[in-house]
Amino acid sequence: MSDDKNQTGGQDRQRISLSDDYEVRDWSQKYGVSEERLRAAVGKVGNMADDVERELRGR
Repeated sequence: MSDDKNQTGGQDRQRISLSDDYEVRDWSQKYGVSEERLRAAVGKVGNMADDVERELRGR
């Protein structure tokens, strides 16, 4: 399911959506990783941004 573009509050920023190309691009740039690495991290730990960041940083 795509994000509701009218909902821009905090919860939306806490989750990484792999269904929207612009979100994948933006999160990949934020963390300095390839889209493939981002997708792998989300697949491993889920879509919560904090969990993905910990996975990508190796913590």
